[in-house]
Amino acid sequence: MIVSHEVVNVGHDHAQLAPMAKLARTATEEEQLTVFADRGYYTSEQILQCEQDGIKPLVPKPLTSNSKADGRFDKRDFAYVESDDEYRCPAGERAIHRFTTVEHGLTRHAYWPSACSKCVLKSRCTPSPYRRVKRWEHEKVLEDMQRRLDQTPHAARLRRQTVEHLFGMLKAWMGSTHFLTETLPRVRTERSLHVLAYSLKRAVNILGTTALIQAMKA
Repeated sequence: MIVSHEVVNVGHDHAQLAPMAKLARTATEEEQLTVFADRGYYTSEQILQCEQDGIKPLVPKPLTSNSKADGRFDKRDFAYVESDDEYRCPAGERAIHRFTTVEHGLTRHAYWPSACSKCVLKSRCTPSPYRRVKRWEHEKVLEDMQRRLDQTPHAARLRRQTVEHLFGMLKAWMGSTHFLTETLPRVRTERSLHVLAYSLKRAVNILGTTALIQAMKA
């Protein structure tokens, strides 16, 4: 069943995770909510907002680094040692905190080892003089979410089974290329009618026509 929906005129979903999660929680009246989403919803600030609102997100991280493709170590190969606020590199060296900066509104800490120039693994790590690792001030939120994902290997399959069939049905009904109306308010109304029709059909399939009519009357 579709419990909440929204239409936006932005070409990506980067800012939709927390708003949609809160809409779903309000609609279901569930205190504890776990939200599954695809990589297109992965945004550090949105994941943090969900955590602060008491919602547990499960969103896989997009793999945008070229390091692995080039045969080099990436950030996942560096282990963060929280007690010392440093990273341990694949060669076992300490990447210590060097400075803090603000990038795109996010506070990030930079780390790197002093032993890079003499490291036997340098060719597998970085073409630069030193391998820098950056850490967001709320990185632990992302690490905790990744641990939950690792412990829930069926998350992506469950999301596909739940959502993709629904999208396919709505696209088949409305036509996959366009809405019939124009302007955001009208398109939102059109989408609401699609959702209402889908939900009614699902309710009929689950409850049966007689039971649904009785429930609506009650």
